[in-house]
Amino acid sequence: MKMKKFINDPGTLTDELLEGYGLAASELVEVNGHLVISRALAGADRVTIVTMGGSGHEPAQAGFVGDGMLDIQVVGDVFSAPSPQSVLEAVQLADKGHGVLLLVLNHAGDMLCANMAMKMAQKADVNVRKVVTQEDISNAPRSNSDDRRGLAGAIPLYHIAAAACKEGKSLDEVAALAQRYADSMATIAVAARSATHPANGESFGDLGDDDMEVGMGQHGEGGGGRQPMKTSKETIGIMAGALVNDIPLKSGDKCFVMVNGSGATTLMEMFILYKDCVRYLESLGIEVVANMVGEILTVQEQAGFQLNIAKWDDEFLRLWNEPAHTFSFFREKVRA
Repeated sequence: MKMKKFINDPGTLTDELLEGYGLAASELVEVNGHLVISRALAGADRVTIVTMGGSGHEPAQAGFVGDGMLDIQVVGDVFSAPSPQSVLEAVQLADKGHGVLLLVLNHAGDMLCANMAMKMAQKADVNVRKVVTQEDISNAPRSNSDDRRGLAGAIPLYHIAAAACKEGKSLDEVAALAQRYADSMATIAVAARSATHPANGESFGDLGDDDMEVGMGQHGEGGGGRQPMKTSKETIGIMAGALVNDIPLKSGDKCFVMVNGSGATTLMEMFILYKDCVRYLESLGIEVVANMVGEILTVQEQAGFQLNIAKWDDEFLRLWNEPAHTFSFFREKVRA
């Protein structure tokens, strides 16, 4: 079956999307090859933040480069890690004399690239620290979190870490805060229809007309939780219950909730899912103090969503309320 996507040449997908993104977000970012650079970086006198990863998940991660979030994203080809040399170049460009935090989602290619880039940066005498997000509960227990995939939970971490940078915290302090946030969260995904790889037209799998799969990864990896399609409340009961147990959360705790659409889930559905999640958590005595709802880290046209919950404290909430401005994220300063 012919692939139905509005593209030109599958071989130039990443170059073309970056050219278009640079035109659309020209006030906020500069696109230099496969580096998306915040214009706010030019005047930065603080710790800076770099991330990296494959294209194909828009708006993540380039959509979160800007004032109050990422300073540079290194973009790989579709679902592929960039080169270690390009990550080194980004870290060197980002360094303003206070050190650089490299944030990496836990996927095999990204980790290989990041580890090689870290060795190169250390040889080049660049002060860089790495923090890995690995919060997908579906493929490993918390006791073996190194095997957990990194999902959309990295996005709120970008802003909280960036706000800490703006406060003048040291690289060690920002890295410790980022690690504490990474340890406080958990994510699980569900897919109702698979995506198509935009470069070769191959489907990520067939879920049929009546099934969904809890735990599917963001590149189509199976989660082992295939079951008949369920209502929003039933699905939230399965997913939020698992996240609450994993973190863990208890009555009296405060939390952040993200409903991240995977590319073909309507806002109507996402708002219903969010409502059901809030009501579920309220029934346990858990207060939702902040949220993100929408398409944040997608998998092309996959139907489904990722549910991310993080246990929050007053420091996370204070930093979240700091202003930020990127193409896909805007926060005005909250007034008391």
